[in-house]
Amino acid sequence: MKKLSTLLLILSCTVLVACGKGQEINGHSTSTAYRSVKALKNRLPTENRIEFEVSFWTIRDTKKDDKEFLNIVDGKTPEEIIVLGKELYQERKAAGFKGYEEYSSWQDMINKFGKERMDQDNRKGKSKGEQDKANDVLYKL
Repeated sequence: MKKLSTLLLILSCTVLVACGKGQEINGHSTSTAYRSVKALKNRLPTENRIEFEVSFWTIRDTKKDDKEFLNIVDGKTPEEIIVLGKELYQERKAAGFKGYEEYSSWQDMINKFGKERMDQDNRKGKSKGEQDKANDVLYKL
């Protein structure tokens, strides 16, 4: 009986430790990092998703070396990634990065990407609805 309770205690502690990393990026490899980001993005509130994605890909664009990139993102929460993305944006904007000329601020860039995403979703939704009607198999009796 004593062995069973000890085993149960160890198992419980292991489960609690494993659950504690659920809100962090797993940076062991690029594929696990991408999977973590996808899962984390789906758990975020809608208003934070684009900011998180843009931040993550800004970091990826800045750090081309896989090892350096993974060291930076490993164990980071979405909030930490967003903060890091904002810092990199400011650095690149001050350095005159060509891609950021059209944006007056970080929020301006996020709003533009959000609008583009909504436009894409609207286009996808219409074409899917039309496709569903074309494949409708209701028979008139």
